[in-house]
Amino acid sequence: MIAGCLLVITFFTAKAQSDSTEKKGPQFKISANYNSNLNYYGRTDSLKSSGYFPMAELWITPEFYINAAPIFINNKIQSFAYTGTVSTIGYQHLTEHWLTSIYVVKPFYQQNSQLVQSALKAQGSASFSYLNKFLNLSAGGDVKFSDKVDFGVSGGVDHLIRQQVSEKSVLVFDPSFYTYAGTQQFSKTYTKKKKGNLLFPGTEQQVTERVQQFNILAYELSVPIIFAIGKVQVLATPSYILPQNLLVVPGRPDLTEKDENTFYTTVGVKYTF
Repeated sequence: MIAGCLLVITFFTAKAQSDSTEKKGPQFKISANYNSNLNYYGRTDSLKSSGYFPMAELWITPEFYINAAPIFINNKIQSFAYTGTVSTIGYQHLTEHWLTSIYVVKPFYQQNSQLVQSALKAQGSASFSYLNKFLNLSAGGDVKFSDKVDFGVSGGVDHLIRQQVSEKSVLVFDPSFYTYAGTQQFSKTYTKKKKGNLLFPGTEQQVTERVQQFNILAYELSVPIIFAIGKVQVLATPSYILPQNLLVVPGRPDLTEKDENTFYTTVGVKYTF
């Protein structure tokens, strides 16, 4: 899922753990990952940064995990610059027809970070997927904390294709389509006319108020690919995201959300000890 470094890390955690149920004791995993165009529901910083993020995971049981990923960005101004760390505590439960995922994310971004998602202070999410051999159906919700609180929902479909390459290796494709929606908060300024009387004429004054709206944020097409051989997984996720309902602040291009329909790819290599 997906949009932005935070969602990509979560995606790898939730989707690429096919081996986590094979061993009952704790497992430790490390990975190195790259995102070609960091974005948050299609919103990007003006420099269109790419990102590198090594990740360490501790699976306390096959269902409970903790991970942490420092993020390094690269753009026209900075080269491999540290911008913060994202940590996650989560739970996922897999049955024959259901996948349940619950997690809490705590980012630690530097104050000078230019990433769009750097205002995020914490996020809690839950999702449920109904699994079958034809089409998997998923729905989820989240709450995001920054200097205000926003709520989001998502829904999507995917079709898992699993090919046994050899006795010790497997190749998985997961063509997916997701829709993301959530609250957006912005200031609205309008002119209010105050009625007058016979002695004093009416006056006009500008009024600014805070508005919260629930809108579609983005549509996304992706094809996650996982090749697993022994204790090694190679992961790649080509994605095309179409952001929707961008916030525009008149006269303030620095506060106006920047976007374009974007193709980006996330790749990674993971090793399980």
